[in-house]
Amino acid sequence: MPGPAPWWLPGGHSQTIWAAVGARRCWGPPPQYRRERWETPDGDFIDLDHAQHPAHAGVPLLVLFHGLEGSSRSHYAEAFADFARAHHLPYVVPHFRGCSGEINRAPRAYHSGDHHEIDWVLRRLRAQHPGRELLAVGVSLGGNALLRWAAEAGHEAGHAATAVAAVCSPIDLAAGGHAIGRGFNRQVYNRMFMRTLVPKALAKLAQHPGLFDRDALLAARDLYAFDNVFTAPLHGFRDTEDYWARASAKPLLPLVRVPALVLNARNDPFVPAASLPTPTEVGPCVTLWQPPQGGHVGFPVPLRPWGLPGHVRAMPEAVGQWLLAQVPEHHRLRAAAVPVPSQEADHG
Repeated sequence: MPGPAPWWLPGGHSQTIWAAVGARRCWGPPPQYRRERWETPDGDFIDLDHAQHPAHAGVPLLVLFHGLEGSSRSHYAEAFADFARAHHLPYVVPHFRGCSGEINRAPRAYHSGDHHEIDWVLRRLRAQHPGRELLAVGVSLGGNALLRWAAEAGHEAGHAATAVAAVCSPIDLAAGGHAIGRGFNRQVYNRMFMRTLVPKALAKLAQHPGLFDRDALLAARDLYAFDNVFTAPLHGFRDTEDYWARASAKPLLPLVRVPALVLNARNDPFVPAASLPTPTEVGPCVTLWQPPQGGHVGFPVPLRPWGLPGHVRAMPEAVGQWLLAQVPEHHRLRAAAVPVPSQEADHG
């Protein structure tokens, strides 16, 4: 599991915020990406960013599904790219629709239970890389969708992915949705998400007049109301409650038939600890990591025991090593183990 948080980041909020805005993401240079556009079966498109570092032949392909309003430039995406670079793994970030910097065409966006999209992406990547195992990690929203896919696919999931990991995912969407709508969460994180979600929704309405009630959208002040007006009806759900209930991965975890890691910090501001699954609520293929510290996709670690600014490479290293351990030995021989630099060293 990731290491302990720095002493100067004592709570879930500080660990969440500092990891996103201040912590070091990479030991090497920031990742460079090559963008590829795929046309979707419904006449839309998605953009995939492929890391441009050298990769060994025959080693696994690492795929990352980002979180709500994330991208290949999110702090965790760049940290996983650096892990892939260090271990000579090819790495790709498929963007959910509308998250690559350009509004998508279809009268839809993306959502936490978008397992059909996950299935299409993974199977196409698997077909493009026939000599490689495929390892998939989903972060926050992307992790819930990835686990939903693994549960829905059952034994068939193994034909596309060797192993999966979900990081800080709100697998009980109602618990997470209500948590983000209260107190400090509502004033900070909820507002942050609404600042990008609402303009995107209005752009979608300009593309498809009459798609939803504009006045109701402008009146929305939190994700519950936004999902009620936009996310739920555009993706086949009756309302927010129906969406959160039917899209949550937690009730389906006993159905997962590929190795799956579910990592949640118990001080995550978005995911109440009481909502996390217990070992009796998951199947034998699911491994639970629930450390006391980490925040939401944070897990900052000091560069030195006393030092600033800290880094976020420990979580991708731990998750990535767990994923690699699920791969048959002959497929990971050339993924050379490159350890995270010592905390005693000066990486200033």
